[in-house]
Amino acid sequence: MVDVSLKEEVQRVATARGCIRLSRDTIEKIVNKKIEKGDVITVSQVVAIEGAKKTSMLLPFCHPIRIDHVEPRVWTDDDRVCVEVTVKARERTGVEMEALTAVAIALLNIWDMVKKYEKDSWGLYPNTAIENIVVTNKQKIE
Repeated sequence: MVDVSLKEEVQRVATARGCIRLSRDTIEKIVNKKIEKGDVITVSQVVAIEGAKKTSMLLPFCHPIRIDHVEPRVWTDDDRVCVEVTVKARERTGVEMEALTAVAIALLNIWDMVKKYEKDSWGLYPNTAIENIVVTNKQKIE
């Protein structure tokens, strides 16, 4: 781990975003709450919050931090579901890894919840893809 003991605590904010490409039939099932495993959007928001909180347990060089706020947004598009997560903390180190982890784990959760509808006859996922997980905002407010 990097030594942050001499750094001052300041307000940190980071936002990340990513999407999962799905069939239009699956998107329709999500919108109409017809997914057997439950409400994909609500469950994915909860998963994003938990993902942000567990980042240091998943990534061994991340510092455990006191997160003040996690704000997940999940929405559908024509052929994808997108997740955006903003994380805030007053800390000595940034929160972009928490935002990225929250997005990634939420997208994996979506895949898990809808995989039944996305599989082809060989059990593969030819049209399903997690795409463009990026940090869209990072701030240090002193």
